[in-house]
Amino acid sequence: MIIYLPYIYAERRRMPLKADTVTKDYVKDAGVFADIFNYYIYGGQQVILPEQLTERDSTKIALPYGADGAVIPVQKFRDVQKLYAAMTDGEMEYVLYGAENQAEIHYAMAVKNNLYDALEYAGQVEEAAKSHRKEMKRKKEQGKTPAEESRKTPSKGEFLSGFWAEDRLIPSITVTIFFGSEEWNGPLSLFDMMDVSDPDVLACMDNYHVRLIAPAQMADEEIMKFQSSLREVMLFIKYSKDKENLSRVLVTNEERFQKVERRAADVIEAITNSGIKYDEEDEVVNVCQAIQEIRKESERDGERQGRLMQAQESAKKLYEMGLDTEKIAQAVGYAVETVKGWLG
Repeated sequence: MIIYLPYIYAERRRMPLKADTVTKDYVKDAGVFADIFNYYIYGGQQVILPEQLTERDSTKIALPYGADGAVIPVQKFRDVQKLYAAMTDGEMEYVLYGAENQAEIHYAMAVKNNLYDALEYAGQVEEAAKSHRKEMKRKKEQGKTPAEESRKTPSKGEFLSGFWAEDRLIPSITVTIFFGSEEWNGPLSLFDMMDVSDPDVLACMDNYHVRLIAPAQMADEEIMKFQSSLREVMLFIKYSKDKENLSRVLVTNEERFQKVERRAADVIEAITNSGIKYDEEDEVVNVCQAIQEIRKESERDGERQGRLMQAQESAKKLYEMGLDTEKIAQAVGYAVETVKGWLG
């Protein structure tokens, strides 16, 4: 079952769309979320299906875990949490995928994501220990002997750690998406944040890499691996400050850009401030047409500005020739008060 959070549209004429809110809501969509990890893990192959994802509370999540199969809560510190169940080596494993939105460059992202993953794993170990202690207490209260128990008595190491030999951690993968047209210039690993060059020292340390998706640093061929509307979002953001290449991209991918889902259009507008206009009721947006209308309006504004400047210059010349303000206003086609303002 897929649980979709309610999506609240901002009234465009009353308030601007907030980039952080819009992007966070956008990646919560199961189709987009699956597309992100299918790209990063499987190179665009549709291995993870949206219907296999279940959205969870970002602050607390219940997972089947431990040798006794108990359901335990695990504290979360992420914006988005989803589960994807997959069969591995004939056994069912629960794989936890997390997505971290980053509307602005975070220069300590390697530490931040590493901390998230470490807290995730530490939490799983702690909750496994609680689960086992609870189960052992229950069996003790029932007066069962080790021989009557379905599981062997834990060894000293298992008892001390709370993590039994049969237990397995649920993998946690964090991907950072940078919704920006500029290149990400922050560190992409822990080592990048250090000033250590001694190979012997580095060999004793574990590095952590930021798994980054940033449109400005992706070739078009890479962006084309996205199957959801994230493809159009990434392409538009990448070329949002390059009119020539943006036109090329819109023409090359015209069929898809003519039918951009509303949420994706909101992301494009919130990030690029391109001035794309569409009705609040629209479920899909023709971005190509919207951009054409923006450019036509820009051209009309340019023409109006040109006529205004020409009228102002003419008014000044006529004034220098000695004509009175009323006649000048009649000659240039503007109100007398307007012409007086030009002439000071």
